[in-house]
Amino acid sequence: MVLTDMSVDLSTQVVDHYENPRNVGSLDKTSKNVGTGLVGAPACGDVMKLQIQVDEKGKIVDARFKTFGCGSAIASSSLATEWVKGKTVEEALTIKNTDIAKELCLPPVKLHCSTEEKTQLSP
Repeated sequence: MVLTDMSVDLSTQVVDHYENPRNVGSLDKTSKNVGTGLVGAPACGDVMKLQIQVDEKGKIVDARFKTFGCGSAIASSSLATEWVKGKTVEEALTIKNTDIAKELCLPPVKLHCSTEEKTQLSP
């Protein structure tokens, strides 16, 4: 099965993360070890919230997201939460939007969906 997103055929991995998103939800934003990033994409109207919970050693122990947008945006958010867990914040900041796009086989027209995730992780 191929999910068509604005006349673009999407990979099996995008479909999987879209139909079975990982780590959907919210963390306690009042907790001092929870950070929240919110970003929108004027190009397509996507809005994404990414939250991370960091332990006393600086490791990301949990990550959650809420995304209003296309299948590629949801898949990028889902994958990003999987990738950042267990990393330090510094390690998570080395993840590039092109890494997410490559892993999900996003076509060039959908690259902005993975860029939004990188923007949320930036300080």
